[in-house]
Amino acid sequence: MNTRTRVLTGTALAVALGAGAFGAVSASATPASDVASASVASVSSKKDGPGDKNFTTTTHLTIDAATRAAQVALKAAESENQKVTVAVVDRNGNTIVTLRGDGAGPQSYESAQRKAFTAVSWNAPTSVLAGRLAQTPNLKDIPGTLFLGGGTPVQANGAPVAGVGVAGAPSGDLDEKFAKAGVDALGK
Repeated sequence: MNTRTRVLTGTALAVALGAGAFGAVSASATPASDVASASVASVSSKKDGPGDKNFTTTTHLTIDAATRAAQVALKAAESENQKVTVAVVDRNGNTIVTLRGDGAGPQSYESAQRKAFTAVSWNAPTSVLAGRLAQTPNLKDIPGTLFLGGGTPVQANGAPVAGVGVAGAPSGDLDEKFAKAGVDALGK
């Protein structure tokens, strides 16, 4: 084979390999947004059924139920001439509804939300949790929590799905009594 044939053959081989490599690189260089979309589409198109281990089913309190619980708790407090704020949070601690009663103190708004969050986080009334501070004083350091009576969890099949918190009455016992009235209204 002469020199010219070897150069042409080598060049043709190099071009073919280069084109193949370029095509492989181009094919795998899918933009990140396209990859994410494809992943989301394939996940969201899967059948969400009892046999699929990639999904869970959760129970959420509706806005109507949360509002009803808050209104009943507020009315229970008003019937005893107490000026309170009532907060209802979902399982993740996000506020669904907050009702600030006429004349409720400015501190009651945040306190009600924190009590509701604490109750749903531990699936227990905050008065019970406040008693645990003697054994574990660091609990009070967890952000967003408030270990004072006045928070009650809402349960579905024993699992926490929401929390009702009341703040503003002269005692945590009263706050918790009103929160429990709100939770009890959900069972009716």
